[in-house]
Amino acid sequence: MSGETYDLVIRGGRVMDPETGFDALADVALRGGKIVAIGKVAGSALAELEAEGHLVVPGFIDLHAHGQSLPADRMQAFDGVTTTLEMEAGVLPVGAWYAAQAETGRTLNYGAAAAWILARRAVMSDVPLVPGAPLRQMGAAAKDRRWSDDIADSREVEAIVALIAQGLDEGAIGIGIPNAYASGSGVKEMTAVCQLAADRGVATYTHVAYDANIDPKSATEAYIRLIGYAGATGAHMHICHLNSTSGTDIQGAARLIRKARDQGLPITVEAYPWGTGSTVIGASFYADPKFPEKTGRRYDSLQLVATGYRMKDRADVLAHAERDPSALVLTHFLQAGPGEPHLAELDAAITFPGGAIASDAMPWIDAEGETYEGADWPLPERLFSHPRSSGTFARFFRHYIRERALLPLMEGISKCTLIPAQILQGAVPDMAKKGRMQVGCDGDILVFDPQTFGEKADFLQMNARSQGVRHLLVNGVPVILSGELQPDLRPGQPIRRL
Repeated sequence: MSGETYDLVIRGGRVMDPETGFDALADVALRGGKIVAIGKVAGSALAELEAEGHLVVPGFIDLHAHGQSLPADRMQAFDGVTTTLEMEAGVLPVGAWYAAQAETGRTLNYGAAAAWILARRAVMSDVPLVPGAPLRQMGAAAKDRRWSDDIADSREVEAIVALIAQGLDEGAIGIGIPNAYASGSGVKEMTAVCQLAADRGVATYTHVAYDANIDPKSATEAYIRLIGYAGATGAHMHICHLNSTSGTDIQGAARLIRKARDQGLPITVEAYPWGTGSTVIGASFYADPKFPEKTGRRYDSLQLVATGYRMKDRADVLAHAERDPSALVLTHFLQAGPGEPHLAELDAAITFPGGAIASDAMPWIDAEGETYEGADWPLPERLFSHPRSSGTFARFFRHYIRERALLPLMEGISKCTLIPAQILQGAVPDMAKKGRMQVGCDGDILVFDPQTFGEKADFLQMNARSQGVRHLLVNGVPVILSGELQPDLRPGQPIRRL
């Protein structure tokens, strides 16, 4: 209608909606942070953005991002992300975490699950709950292994479940279960936690208990357990990073998961397009005397993020874990480059039907290993993370859609937008307004060049931002405008159950 006035109109891009299949050259009009028109838009606007030659798609939704800070948001913005969530590790106390994010202000939309493992630490090792990065807290508590290694008795299970329930009451949007970091936990405890998830209508976001190639306690056993939890409790079991918790048998794990899904079990998956992971050196599975035998990896597959130092042997790992258990390490688990032996395994995780792309993005640290949460832009050079913190979605697009054509364009976009929104919307109905380009949906929009969109980060320059994003809107506000970050804008809103 010619008399309409809009806050902003995106002109002339190729608009793609993965839910309806809409794919056409069109304008997109926004008002009040919402999409109000798609098509040939007349009328006036306070601002117009040119999108000719570019794709206009929903902003990407990252289910698995540990950065959760202003610098992490800014790097992920250039990766096309508009909503970044801490679902695997989760947080506790939940209310205090959301309050801290609101006080700081966030570039992107944010949210978190309730942290099973932090509840376990609080109950079994008497560690106070404090707001903060959950991965670093897990590492800092590595010297008291009761929370990691011991079976919880019935009283402790009840207390753990109560803390998680409190987190859900405070707005958590799922339950984070990094089971491998406390693999001593019992099946009765896990069943109780999953039953809570089913009763509250939220998903669990699970790092399966084992990633070994051999029995006992193999990745296969871990997936069978997870499938059992879904069947026994009815809980939606979401599998975090299928690529990094299946050893070198991702295709075998994928077959198990497909069969379970075919039987109607509520199981979803995610993966990231790298053969290298990252976590803390104090993780219990690195101290296992049988680590090389179980994983097929040598100790030099573990590399300190801040210095590049590679571990020599188990004694070296234990010494570093004793000195600084929360130090971040890279773990090189697949040889998945072109022509390398594990490329088909990584491909099976990334192309899993109905699977989401999620980054597992890590916090940014300095050369001393301290977490950086400052407001400097560009990001200071001497900061480190994992290149997935900068370029997961851009790498996926470049490798799997543009260069290797393993997935159709619309399916690839769906893996980054609609599918993660659908995974969440059972617990958070408002997610039905994200991950879509439709009238009435939130103004979280990515405008990018499909010919140049790709990652620049690698293990030598981890904080090189991705290229190809022209505009990025969060709740209708352009946080990237003509390829430039608008550093003073913080329009991110909480994703929260209320």
